[in-house]
Amino acid sequence: MKTPTNTAAVTGPFRIYVRQTPVGAKLDVSHYLNVVLRGLAQVAAEDPEGFVEELTDLAALDAQATREGKDSHAQHELDDRLDHLIAEVADDGSLPLSGKAVHGLIDRLAQIEVLTPRPIPAAQAESGVAA
Repeated sequence: MKTPTNTAAVTGPFRIYVRQTPVGAKLDVSHYLNVVLRGLAQVAAEDPEGFVEELTDLAALDAQATREGKDSHAQHELDDRLDHLIAEVADDGSLPLSGKAVHGLIDRLAQIEVLTPRPIPAAQAESGVAA
């Protein structure tokens, strides 16, 4: 029996939903993102000008890093500043799972039927593989 898509595989501290797709699954972590966005809103409320300045600087660094490449000084600075912001408002980007939550997620993922693509018979014949 499949778990309904509207039932959370993990209920706390952040709800995680698992939805089957034709090629695997999607993890819905919108509850966690809601908390992260509230954290960003709090940071913005405490220092609106500084927050806008930080986001503007990040956008400029991103554009510069795009022009200069992934090993540029701008890319490294962007990565460091994003890591700091993520640490500040999103617990380093980590979703905590207790033992019960781990098992709930494992159980739900185990229910996903992943369709393995079958080779096309003509391609098998060309490669010498028997059908």
